[in-house]
Amino acid sequence: MDARATWISLGRKPAVRTGLFVLGLLLIAASPIVGIVPGPGGVIVFGAGLALVLKYSEWAKRRYVAFKRRHPKKGEWADWGLRRRSARRRERIRKAEEVETALPGD
Repeated sequence: MDARATWISLGRKPAVRTGLFVLGLLLIAASPIVGIVPGPGGVIVFGAGLALVLKYSEWAKRRYVAFKRRHPKKGEWADWGLRRRSARRRERIRKAEEVETALPGD
């Protein structure tokens, strides 16, 4: 079994999922402390924690979707920061629709 398959199978175990979720919460909580240090460390730590929480918590995913619906511009920034594939796909679709509407009609 290769390393990727091993990591994926490990991430399906409830104890590992819970541990990674808690690690994500700890990283989010630690980000203001790391943010005091000069440089972008707090933002990076917060992003890593948010990525773990969103990956391993269904509740957090639902809250994130609700947040994005209420604040689409802020959700766009969060998607960009998390490098989400779904955000890139939506952006391609939006640009394609803009091109279609900009072309002269038939």
